[in-house]
Amino acid sequence: MQLNKRKPGLGLLLAFLSPFLWAVSGIVAEDLFSHANITVNWLVTLRMLISGLLILLYAAIKHQKIFAIFHNLKDCLQLIIFTVFGMTALQFTFFKAVDTGNAATATVLQYLAPILIILFLSLINQKLPNGADTISVILAILGTVLIVTQGHFNSLNVPLIAVFWGVMVAFSDVVYTLLPNKLIGKYGALTIVGWSMLIGGLIMNFLFQPWGSSPKLNTVIIIELLIVIVFGTMFAYLFYLQSLQYIEPTTVSVLGAVEPLSSAILSVLFLNISFNATGILGFILVIGVTFLQYWSVKKIY
Repeated sequence: MQLNKRKPGLGLLLAFLSPFLWAVSGIVAEDLFSHANITVNWLVTLRMLISGLLILLYAAIKHQKIFAIFHNLKDCLQLIIFTVFGMTALQFTFFKAVDTGNAATATVLQYLAPILIILFLSLINQKLPNGADTISVILAILGTVLIVTQGHFNSLNVPLIAVFWGVMVAFSDVVYTLLPNKLIGKYGALTIVGWSMLIGGLIMNFLFQPWGSSPKLNTVIIIELLIVIVFGTMFAYLFYLQSLQYIEPTTVSVLGAVEPLSSAILSVLFLNISFNATGILGFILVIGVTFLQYWSVKKIY
């Protein structure tokens, strides 16, 4: 894709806003789970259905052929696999990690995904990771241990079930990252993400039938739902895509570190969650992996 180098400032702003809105979405969801009697199944179903419809509508307005994928059975099957094991699994496991733990820990555990990708590709290629990748793996594991223990190595700072869901987020993120590349190249990111969200929402609705336990809504809850669904999903993703028109993908990847950093700060400010010096060091180590990978890529190219 040809970059529009005349507006790098706009690209940086969009690349910053995207992970920031994702972080805000996690914080608001945590508040909904705690105080609004909203379940993960209900929120994920609603989020995916509405976001999928909005993104597909936007793609149609942009004159993209959103129904073209259904003319190819093989691509349809690949879309379904991505929807179940990538998009839906990522949405569900992330919010389960938030519900059972907190948004900050769930977000930073998701950043184990690049490490899993490094290990996966090393296994497939039967080749040991290079120096930068090896250091990245060590830093990520050490940082994660520091975050979940806060330095008290005989106990966990978050429930074990939250750690489990957080690690599942990382595994789901690997599938989400690696599986749809060919489909996105053929049909466009908006079309693939839009359909996977919409179909995933329909699957969630069929499996869990969350509408039987719909929460009582008020103005505050509706505003929070709009933040999670519209700003934290649709706008966050659109900003991410648009930022790629102005700055390099590696730069966008580095700015993704805004998400766990923002989530940690917002958790402290609004959710009364605290992290000691050891936990903060853990965050720095995990986020630092992103910068290490960026430096490694820039050195190669």
